[in-house]
Amino acid sequence: MLASLRYPAFFLFLLLMSCRAGGPGTPARTVASFFSKYEGREGFKTTEWSADLLQRLALVKAAKLLGGSELTNAITSIRQARFISFAPTTDAARTLAREGLRQEAAGILQGNKYEPISVGSALGNDYQVSVRAAGDRVSEFAATGQLPDVADSFVLVAVDGNFTRSQVQALAKYLPQIVQATSK
Repeated sequence: MLASLRYPAFFLFLLLMSCRAGGPGTPARTVASFFSKYEGREGFKTTEWSADLLQRLALVKAAKLLGGSELTNAITSIRQARFISFAPTTDAARTLAREGLRQEAAGILQGNKYEPISVGSALGNDYQVSVRAAGDRVSEFAATGQLPDVADSFVLVAVDGNFTRSQVQALAKYLPQIVQATSK
């Protein structure tokens, strides 16, 4: 009888361990719940940007100077962008980083059928970009990375809109500058 219980008990143990490896505490299941879970916690900073007319006009003008029509079209396609950054400031915050913050975000993206389109080094930065798309049309993209010059930091950028894959890649090239500007 003990032998027949060994395999189900082992399976249950593995299941529990995989849930724990998914991130600190109860893992979030969606990008929105990730933001809700960590917003306001020590070491985290969230910023939400909803494109109104004046902001878009200013960004389009800047995009024309920096990157041309692909970037301009990408910016005008943004409906909402959210940024959450984490910089450990205490031992408890460092523990949070060690417990799997990046793994939790990666699990959310994978579990919600985000498709990786690039690794940061291919774009000249350290952000991994994933999209929710149907063919070439992208409805959402998310990028994970790290704050510049901050050890054990973490950044998740979530953007809703109506993009092409090439527009997402055009925006992704400027993620480090955007994140740096929003994290101040």
